[in-house]
Amino acid sequence: MKKTTYGYAVAVAIAALSAVACETAQASNPVNEAAAKRGEYLVTIGGCNDCHTPLKMGPNGPEPDMSRMLSGHPEELKIAQPPAPGQMPWLMGIAGTGTAYAGPWGVSFTANLTPDNNTGIGIWTEDMFVKTLRTGKHWGTSRPILPPMPWFNYAKMTDADLKALYAYLRTIKPIANHVPEPLPPAGVPTATEH
Repeated sequence: MKKTTYGYAVAVAIAALSAVACETAQASNPVNEAAAKRGEYLVTIGGCNDCHTPLKMGPNGPEPDMSRMLSGHPEELKIAQPPAPGQMPWLMGIAGTGTAYAGPWGVSFTANLTPDNNTGIGIWTEDMFVKTLRTGKHWGTSRPILPPMPWFNYAKMTDADLKALYAYLRTIKPIANHVPEPLPPAGVPTATEH
């Protein structure tokens, strides 16, 4: 019983120290207001909400649910396996929320771009963000970013514009929303099935 209590106390202390460190890092790295304003413009014209903000049904049909702005695929919408591959002329299928895409690559889920530290990009550095969009690799180093994310177009943006995107995303409301990992194509075992 004492080990459990001690382990819990250590976990709480680590979590508290991490929160203080993140707040200190954010306070010592204030957002450039002009860059954030430019980033807001780029997010708007770049269509980021088209995929990263879940859709809801409005009076005129599907519309972005701005209460979940840029929070990615809703964690409560579980997708366990990709649908059967489409027949031509179809290239992919899209979930009703507009946040999950199925195709020959399997299923990709749009990322949470909010500054939530646990489920979004809150712990990302500006360098990680820029490198991700330059290389098409998650965190700038790991798995490939899957379709339909047009990272190869964003890779052509100037450093100033990519940094402006990052600055703006630091100013939006953090939303806790754990987006699932991509699913492999139908018939390909997942890492947990090996």
